[in-house]
Amino acid sequence: MTANSLQELYVEQLQDLYSAEQQIIKALPKMIEAAQSEELRNALNEHLEVTQTQAGRIETIFEELGENAEGEKCKGMEGVLKEGSDLLKEAGEPVRDAAIIAAAQRVEHYEMAGYGTARTYATLLGHDEAANLLEQTLEEEKEADQTLSGLAEELNVEALEAGGKGGGKAEQGTSRNERAKKSGTRSKRAA
Repeated sequence: MTANSLQELYVEQLQDLYSAEQQIIKALPKMIEAAQSEELRNALNEHLEVTQTQAGRIETIFEELGENAEGEKCKGMEGVLKEGSDLLKEAGEPVRDAAIIAAAQRVEHYEMAGYGTARTYATLLGHDEAANLLEQTLEEEKEADQTLSGLAEELNVEALEAGGKGGGKAEQGTSRNERAKKSGTRSKRAA
């Protein structure tokens, strides 16, 4: 479909977001199953429910517009989710939760960009109710990102401690104090 007006572009963007949400709804259960941290599983489960609500909001907007929510598959989200899936397959157990968070935050950031754009279009086009619904979803995406960032602070440290820096066999067996001494020594030499 070629968009020749802001209204047509707005509809395309909404269809793209709807497709993205449908893909996320299918992908989240796999992430939940792969997560080791109960806190992360709970956050992802909660976001699955929120995502279903968000898809429902888009359906409501389409009903008001008299348009079909189904459009082309969102290739951007497809790529982000594929990359995340590949990352999970490659991630060993000590860093799996960190990999899940990395993949999930990429999804959130993609969605925030899309919802911010769609909300702006809705506002410009005078679709105030839709703009409010899109703003609500945008705020939920920001909250999900903040939740993931909070979990990352703990789980990334656990991944570091469990798997080491992975820089080499000698480095993996080195204690934290020894690494600190080495980096302090390097800093003095560089100064």
